[in-house]
Amino acid sequence: MKLNGATAIVTGGCSGLGHATAIALREAGLNVALFDLNEELGSQRVAELGANNTLFCQVDVRDETSVSQALERVAAEFGDIHLLVNCAGIAPAKRLLDKEGKPAPLDGFQTTIDINLVGSFNVARLVAAKMASQSPQGEANERGLIINTASVAGYEGQIGQTAYAASKAGIIGLTLPMARDLAPLGIRVNTIAPGVMGTPMLLAMPDKVQDALTANVQFPKRLGLPAEFAKLVVHMMDNAYLNGETIRLDGALRMPPK
Repeated sequence: MKLNGATAIVTGGCSGLGHATAIALREAGLNVALFDLNEELGSQRVAELGANNTLFCQVDVRDETSVSQALERVAAEFGDIHLLVNCAGIAPAKRLLDKEGKPAPLDGFQTTIDINLVGSFNVARLVAAKMASQSPQGEANERGLIINTASVAGYEGQIGQTAYAASKAGIIGLTLPMARDLAPLGIRVNTIAPGVMGTPMLLAMPDKVQDALTANVQFPKRLGLPAEFAKLVVHMMDNAYLNGETIRLDGALRMPPK
């Protein structure tokens, strides 16, 4: 798929993996729409990335009206939508039973599933409808690409990660059937499952915490770089034969129980 001049939407695009992805996409010549809740940070990111080719939309990924209105803004500003990267998510930690034997609150589990899994599906389905109405492009007759963000926790959830692991396993499970659903329309679907990534939040932690997180990373023996996540996004867009796949980006990490 042609990168230069294409248009991408990045949910959670103002921070962490989403921010790194937005930077890489702008450097590749794409117009980028940032879907995020943080309006103040959104204005800052637009100024950093270039107001002529960057748009911020305050979006709750769980809400159909919020997403639909933002998509109309993107279409009015940039036209066709060629790429969606779902990075919006939360990562709470809560054991199923606390030290007193009380069960974890149900609303915390539901919120995590709603944002990480339902939110990703909600944005994907609405963007797919927009992509389906567009003219195909290139030798592969592509109409678009959807990239969701899972986690190695979707395979090896740790103690306290029941909600997070379940949400990410759900995203992994969405990948192939969603790709099969959209294949006749020329829309691809892939997922990236990152390991421990050096987002600003993790890099602000003490060295001993970072060392513990990287103890089971095989090579390179470090936190993953958000820019490496972004490079994989760009490659997925460029490689038309990559479809229906979940790729672990983790330095051969396999998560221990805790």
